[in-house]
Amino acid sequence: MKYIIIVPDGMADEPLDILGGKTPLEAADTPNLDHLAQHGMTGLLKTIPDKMSPGSDVGNLALLGYDPEKCFFGRAPLEAASQGIMLADNEVAFRCNLVTVVDNKMMDYSAGHISTKEAAVFIGDLNKKIMRPEVKFYVGKSYRHLMVIKTRDPQTMFRLKTTPPHDIQDQDTRKYLPQGEPAQILLELMESSKKLFDNHPVNQVRLDLKENPATIIWLWGQGVRPQLPAFAEKFGVRGGIISAVDLVMGIGKLTGLKVIDVPGATGYFDTNYLGKAQYALDFLKKNDFVYIHIEAPDEAGHNGDVRQKIAAIEHIDKEIIGTILNYFKGKDDVRILVTPDHPTPVGKRAHTREPVPFVMYGKNIPRDGAETYSETAARGKGLKFPSGEDLMRTFMNAS
Repeated sequence: MKYIIIVPDGMADEPLDILGGKTPLEAADTPNLDHLAQHGMTGLLKTIPDKMSPGSDVGNLALLGYDPEKCFFGRAPLEAASQGIMLADNEVAFRCNLVTVVDNKMMDYSAGHISTKEAAVFIGDLNKKIMRPEVKFYVGKSYRHLMVIKTRDPQTMFRLKTTPPHDIQDQDTRKYLPQGEPAQILLELMESSKKLFDNHPVNQVRLDLKENPATIIWLWGQGVRPQLPAFAEKFGVRGGIISAVDLVMGIGKLTGLKVIDVPGATGYFDTNYLGKAQYALDFLKKNDFVYIHIEAPDEAGHNGDVRQKIAAIEHIDKEIIGTILNYFKGKDDVRILVTPDHPTPVGKRAHTREPVPFVMYGKNIPRDGAETYSETAARGKGLKFPSGEDLMRTFMNAS
């Protein structure tokens, strides 16, 4: 049996007046998703526990069958694992975004989706010019980077209140700065970066090109060294994971899944959709499980871009789901699950915690009479799984 999970990050949305009361998913042309729904099971899935923030870290852990309330130790350590950074007991990792803040307003959580090459210059200068021996910055991808700090009290720093910058677009940043007893060092580091980035040569070029500059670092998503049981131990199959973002790749490494590198996978609208499907199918020739994560719908939601969100959904439907369905046509040894990790409504430009629509298809998966795959159709079938663990047990063990 082959098991395929496809995660269009943040795809779930809310009805929009501009779309005549439809969601982007309902407005998109999705014949392959609808085929899955017509020949499988649909409904709502709760991915975010009530007391946890609706992030991709929590959502993707849940979708892989882990209980986030028991095994979540912060977002940044998951990304650190992807980069091969093994945290010591006295270290705490933070996500370090390059952002554009103007007059205390979060103008752009990604500094214009700055290139990794440009970002590496900023991160290098932070390491060279901020003289704190207990602090080190690490280059990630685009605007997504890491900071690791040594501390006598990791748990107190872990409990700091921080806010994802993508959740405060166009808002006053002063209300969302790090809060708690050891927050002062973070505030000092952020202020130092602001002074360092002011009139920085890279920013001068970006401004000349009418691109958003990186004006400051934003520290958030902190955590300590995580411990996760192997996916193979939980579900009895070995597999791989495909993503362009360190967070999801880090979860893969920590759970023993092989991280599959796909050329042209960017984590943005221009990602290699078809390549993700082709590399997944090639991997399945010798393996039984693959998890395909696509960041583009989430980025469109944070950008408030309806057109790009619809386009991303249609690319996923045609180039990923269509390719996979065509490959398995006439075969009965496959199960496919498609589900977002959380909603990212374009009207809110932030993650929300509402249950997401899922569709499950394949061998021994009963049909439940749905005609389409959408938020409305899923609500009509009700909440079928109160957690990702419950969904994965059914998906992996359906008989």
